[in-house]
Order: sequence, then C-alpha cells, then structure tokens
Amino acid sequence: MSDAVEAYLLEREAESIEELKILCRIPSVSTDPAYRDGIAEASNLLAERLRRAGFPIVDLVETGGHPAIVAEWCTVPGKPTVLVYGHYDVQPPDPLDKWTTPPFEPDIRDGRLYARGVSDDKGPALIPILVAEAFGKIEGGLPLNLKIILEGEEESGSPNFEPTVARLKERLAADLVVSADGAMWRADLPSVTVASRGLVALDVTLSGAAKDLHSGRHGGSAPNPIRALTRMLASLHDADGMVTVPGFADAATPPDPAILDAIRAAGFDPGAYFDGIGAPRPDPLPDAETLLIRQWLIPTLEFNGIGGGYQGAGTKTVIPSSAFVKITCRLVAGQEPDAVIAAIKRHLEAVKPTGYTLEVKRHGPGSRAFALDPDLPALRVVEDLFGELLGAKPLRVAMGATIPIGAVFRKHLDCGMVFFSFSTSDEDYHAPNEFFRLENFRKGMVGWARLLQRLAATEMRAA
Repeated sequence: MSDAVEAYLLEREAESIEELKILCRIPSVSTDPAYRDGIAEASNLLAERLRRAGFPIVDLVETGGHPAIVAEWCTVPGKPTVLVYGHYDVQPPDPLDKWTTPPFEPDIRDGRLYARGVSDDKGPALIPILVAEAFGKIEGGLPLNLKIILEGEEESGSPNFEPTVARLKERLAADLVVSADGAMWRADLPSVTVASRGLVALDVTLSGAAKDLHSGRHGGSAPNPIRALTRMLASLHDADGMVTVPGFADAATPPDPAILDAIRAAGFDPGAYFDGIGAPRPDPLPDAETLLIRQWLIPTLEFNGIGGGYQGAGTKTVIPSSAFVKITCRLVAGQEPDAVIAAIKRHLEAVKPTGYTLEVKRHGPGSRAFALDPDLPALRVVEDLFGELLGAKPLRVAMGATIPIGAVFRKHLDCGMVFFSFSTSDEDYHAPNEFFRLENFRKGMVGWARLLQRLAATEMRAA
C-alpha cells in the first residue's frame, strides 16, 4: 500500500473537486440530440484529462453513435491487466423546476456536490483517472497494467457498446474488468453488487383518426386513443402491480440462494423506504423480504411517460389522433430481450380495440440480466477494501437497476468483473437534485489506490 499516493490524492482533494465541477457543467445528455455538443465537449475533455494523467495511448473511438474513450497504460510486464469501465453521458435533467439549483451548475451543500451526472457516473469515473495520475507522479508508474473505457451511451441503452467491444476485443483484453459504475445499495450499509437486472425499452403509440377532432362534433363516435390506450395499459398488471403479460417471464430462472440470504440479513425497513421516497405507506405494509425480492429479483414493466392530445395551459376541446406511452422492463436471469418485446407486442395487439392502429418502437437491443462469479478472487479483494473503508463487512446484494456491460464483457473478453463504486442509491441519480457525497469521493480515491495495489498481487481467475 502506497501511503504517499494516498497522501498526494488527499492533499489535492479540493483541486479534484473543482475538476469534477468542470466535468459536471457539461450537459452530456446522450438520449436527446439537442445535447450533442455536450457529448462532444465531455468526451474531448476526458480524453485530454487521461493524457494529462499520464496514459500513453488515448483515443476517441467511433461507435456508430456517441464516441467511446479508450486509454491504455500497460508498461508493467508480468503484472495483471485491469480494464476500468465508466460512462460520461448523463440522464436528461427534467423536470427542471424540481431542482434546488440548476442541474448543470454544480453546488456544494452540507458535504454534498449537487449536479446532474455527479453520482451517475462522472464522480466515480473520474476517481480512477485521478488515482492513476497519482501513481505516475509519486511512484513513476502504475503497479499493474491499466486500460480504461468510458462510454457515451449508457444512459440511452448502450445501443453501440457491444459491437464496439466486439470490434476492439483484442485491444480491450484484460484479466479483470472493474466497473466504476454501479452504486452501493444504501448509505448506511456497506454493500457490493453481485447481480443486476437486464433492460428493454420501447415506445408504444396508438392511433385513431388521421387528425385531431373537435370533441363536441365527434365526441362519443370517433375513436379516442387516450381512452383506449389507458385501458390497454391497465391490462398489463394485476392489482398488486405484478406483470400479467402471457409469456413475459416464462423463461425466468430461480435466483441465487445467496442473494435471498442477503435479503433476509439486510435489516430493511419497508416503512422507512416509503417514507424516504415521499409516498404514503400502503396498507397492508409489505414485509421486507417481499419488497426486496420485488426490487431485485422480479422482472418489471414500468410506464416512464405517457401523453396524447393537448398539453398546454387551459383547455383545448379535441379528441387526439394518437396517444403514446414509454415503457421500460427490468429483466431477470433467463429472460431474453427479444422474447420480452414480442410478448408485450402480442398482448397489446390482443387487447387493442378495433378501429385503432398500434405501433411499437424498440430502443436498442436491450440487455440480459447479469451475475458475478461468487468465487472470483477480485471480489474478495473488493469486499475487504469496502470493509476497511466503510467500517463493516459489505453485504452481497443484487441491483434492481441495469448495468448492461457485465454480459458484454463476459461474452467478448472472457474475464471476470467486479463493481467498485462509491456512489449510493439514495443520491437521486435519474431524478432532480442528484448529488455525490464528498466523503465518498475522498474514500473512493483512497479505495482505488489500494485496489490497484492489491490487484497487482492477486490471481484473477477463480480456482
């Protein structure tokens, strides 16, 4: 362990926070073409920052969409090669009126840095760059061989990531992947993520007449897509919110028993959960095990946005020609994205009233669920480090969210992967007032310095 490297990082903490602020001022929203300039600015800034950190090889790689950044610092023969993953794109900032301070004007309050993308994933992704630079400055080089790939489309479903990794698999070859993305489950309970759900996303549009119609002249006779679509959507779930689409989860496999054990040991408080998200407590209140199983291990179908007709102030008496809904599904082990999309489309066609036209538009290929090898030696290294830095042995947990990279790296690089992020899931990423705890930014720098040192002496493959 290099105390000098850690001391250097902590001495420069204020300067590093300013660097993070600069990065967070860039509106690098990947899903909205209006932010294309922000994507270009962020990718160029990070490429230049990697060069300044000491990486001999840094390239902006074309992907068919937003560029990826690939950096290599491989100058230690006989030592392992680690590939670090992160992403520089962020979620849209909407709704803007819910932010206390503007989303792209970073602000520090009560030991937290508030900005869109600061927790997911600009803060965690910047840390390994700072740590690599510190090793170069203090020790003249790294303790192992390091590669970094920073993606620009993670928040829009990573449509070009797998083809890019497949094309660059020899260049990205590594003994281990370490993801700087993937938050810890709770701020008050150290955890290490060992599984995540998959994802598919789609837009559904239901059309009636060829144009908007006067609701007095045509009301009661013309097709109303809003009325029809809402009835169709209501058929996708039962009264408890469980998905009822035939064939949706037929291929799902049982969860790892170790994750069920973790759920029982988590000390989760369902009442506090509903209080924390500002929702009324349901009656009856679900027990902790039931709630966590639904969050981690049950596939979901959620409505993310719905619209149709007039949306402005006041009244406009029209029957709209169309209505739409945005849907995302979180998948568990065994589910295939193609099959899930097909099942939803079949069901919607089956419940669609006559006199309407249905269009289903899919966003990207989707991603399968992923689970780490529980016997991977690097996982034990990560758990030991979290225990040192956070004061308790971490719990192995599943993630209800999706990080699509796991299955991609396993398929194309044939190596293990671990998550090593100091974000926590309460930091409102994907929501207004996203923040990153500066205490965890500090612990993250120390943790990454120790991680690189220990992985340099670790056998990467499970016995």
